[in-house]
Amino acid sequence: MKVETPHGPARVHLHGVDDPAALLVLGHGAGGGVSAPDLVAATHAANEAAVSVALVEQPYRVAGRRSPAPARQLDAAWIAVVEHLGDELPIIAGGRSAGARVACRTAEHVGAGAVLCLAFPVHPPGKPEKTRLDELDAVKVPTLVVQGESDPFGMPPPGRRRKVVAVPGNHSLRSAPAVRAAVAAWLPAQVKRLSSAPA
Repeated sequence: MKVETPHGPARVHLHGVDDPAALLVLGHGAGGGVSAPDLVAATHAANEAAVSVALVEQPYRVAGRRSPAPARQLDAAWIAVVEHLGDELPIIAGGRSAGARVACRTAEHVGAGAVLCLAFPVHPPGKPEKTRLDELDAVKVPTLVVQGESDPFGMPPPGRRRKVVAVPGNHSLRSAPAVRAAVAAWLPAQVKRLSSAPA
């Protein structure tokens, strides 16, 4: 379905389950789409954990552009989509690469109960001094980062609320079984916690 945002329509691909316990909303990377192997793997793991999944295509992708919009536009469009999807279910926000950054920056605003980051770009390749760890560190809810062992964008450290799982591969995270296993091991506890939280 299409969802109007302040920066044009976004497209949402819903992968629902019967009687869902939560909704996982995932965004794509800067130059890719929602069919990336890690997003597909996470969707399967979530559905098996009784979690519906909404894969979100940002407006610039819907319009046929490959170059990403500025961060403030990505964030505004993302917030509009998450709010459109409603608040009937607990929200787990996430995405791969640039989509993971959007999910982190907006987690508090959209009321996400947990965050899933696939291939979080800690820094540009070869430029560790230009770190984006502050975006991860600002997240105040439990976070899972699934990162390729040889990702040129870096490996984030674990934190008090942050679990980091290294899997074979690089930034593309093409090892779908490893990604699926990591998400499947983390997600049920988050769903249980969110389902039992007072409304």
